[in-house]
Amino acid sequence: MIAIIDYGAGNLFSVQNALNYFKLENKITSDKGEIVNADRIILPGVGAFGDAMEKLNKSGLVDTVKAEAAKKPFLGICLGMQLLFEKSFEFGEFDGLGLIKGSVKLMKPEGNLSVPQMGWNALEYNKACPLLKGIQEGKYVYFVHSYAADCDKEDVYAYADYGGKVPALVGNGTVYGAQFHPEKSGDIGLSILRNFAEL
Repeated sequence: MIAIIDYGAGNLFSVQNALNYFKLENKITSDKGEIVNADRIILPGVGAFGDAMEKLNKSGLVDTVKAEAAKKPFLGICLGMQLLFEKSFEFGEFDGLGLIKGSVKLMKPEGNLSVPQMGWNALEYNKACPLLKGIQEGKYVYFVHSYAADCDKEDVYAYADYGGKVPALVGNGTVYGAQFHPEKSGDIGLSILRNFAEL
């Protein structure tokens, strides 16, 4: 079973609909026991980093999330990916979950590109990743974000080029993070979610 964590700041139902497409057992939950008993975990997220971390802290799930992320496949999506890092500088300075080393900073793309990055962009592979199994490099996925990860290249599976290299898919051990929305990225995004479900 895949637990989709409900902490009040997630794009829950579009993620669930994508999993339902493959008839993958899943549940939207804020129950610690269900998260502990799940085979895999997804942490969605929309909005601002500080607000989301405050909601996650108030939910009482932070310790559970950290413990379970070390044991089983864990996927953060969009803001959920950004929460995986040590801190963010979005509207202040806020501590994150610290599951991946690095921080989240305002995008400053070269050229005349606007922020936020909103729309489709191609994935440029940095190293092999099980979530990208069977997916050809250069395929397009859907982004909506103004802040991006600043992290070690070794923790980046794929970049997107948006006035510079933007970490698009990151990971450390059993923890993965997608800056893009796989649930909104058509067949490619669905393939990524299916690969996650097969880890």
